[in-house]
Amino acid sequence: QVQLVESGGGLVQAGGSLRISCAASGLTFSRYAMAWFRQAQGKEREFVGAIDRAGDTTSNVDSVKGRFTISRDNSKNTVYLQMNSLKPEDTGVYYCATGLREVAARLWEEYEYWGQGTQVTVSS
Repeated sequence: QVQLVESGGGLVQAGGSLRISCAASGLTFSRYAMAWFRQAQGKEREFVGAIDRAGDTTSNVDSVKGRFTISRDNSKNTVYLQMNSLKPEDTGVYYCATGLREVAARLWEEYEYWGQGTQVTVSS
């Protein structure tokens, strides 16, 4: 079955950088778009961005544009989220997801498979 495992979260000071990873198994990884969502405590899950099978990326959050970059390594079945210039408001649990579609979607309802999440905490 499809499994997604995030790693690389942690505590970082404001202005710092962090790269989180999501290792996928149980699917032909290179065929599908992958997405990152985040959820702050007490808030709804928010689409951060996605990368489709061709490697094109999309982001829905103006606040992360220019700071966050999504990439994928199909040889490792892994998708990455590089986060730079982190701010306290970036704090939350970050999830990767796939809906087994070639094209990325922005709504969490479009995604069937989720990782367990990795906590990112940015201190001021």
